[in-house]
Amino acid sequence: MTTPATLRPAKPRTLARTLLVVAVVAAITVWAAIAVGADPGALVRNAQNAAGTLVQLFQPDYTFILQTLPALGQTVQMAVIGTAVSAAIALPVSFWASRATNPRGAVLAVVRFVMNVIRAVPDLLYASLFVTLVGTGALSGIMALVLFDLGILVKLVSEALDSADRGGQEAALASGATWTKANRAAMLPEVAPTYISQVIYVFELNIRASTVIGLVGAGGLGMLIDQVRTFFYYHYLALIILEILVMIALLELLSDQVRRRLTR
Repeated sequence: MTTPATLRPAKPRTLARTLLVVAVVAAITVWAAIAVGADPGALVRNAQNAAGTLVQLFQPDYTFILQTLPALGQTVQMAVIGTAVSAAIALPVSFWASRATNPRGAVLAVVRFVMNVIRAVPDLLYASLFVTLVGTGALSGIMALVLFDLGILVKLVSEALDSADRGGQEAALASGATWTKANRAAMLPEVAPTYISQVIYVFELNIRASTVIGLVGAGGLGMLIDQVRTFFYYHYLALIILEILVMIALLELLSDQVRRRLTR
């Protein structure tokens, strides 16, 4: 049975509201651009220099590849070590940071506060601090990655624990098990696939991050990027960027295969 046209609800008129939202967003964007001194005209004034740089970036010098391999290997090694150490620390800390697995309110509040502080600091700032403390090199980068990863992993895994099925845990506690034993027997299997998936995700982040933190002296490809950029060797920089793209693409394929196996 069809509804008569006279009984159909009127279509809401949202054009005026949409135009108002667009106008407000545009006004905020223009205000922000003026406040930070954004000058689109600089693109036109520097077009000639930009064109020369782009020409070099599209002409990578493959003869430089042998000199990039040590830094490339160091980048991967930093990512592996940083991921392994942070993953080992993050698993027990995640159980302390979850309401579902930590009945002690004071400990829960302290752990969450510390993790919030750790997560609030950017990886580049961590790298700068550790370069000042222990000097330039891979150790500074690894320490920065560990703290950066720890904040991410604890956040994601503890949230997965909060939303996990607690039936097994409640049954274990009712039978007289301690919280530690109940968490290990019931909650750890629940969160294990999520934990492994997040560790893979963090490893992907580390490959990217380790190329950036090296710009402040924390080892890896970033230090080499800083060297070639300082002397305007953009054809060398193009090769490094290409290597990073290939490495990330291969890592994406590998992580996709691992995730598919986890979800079977």
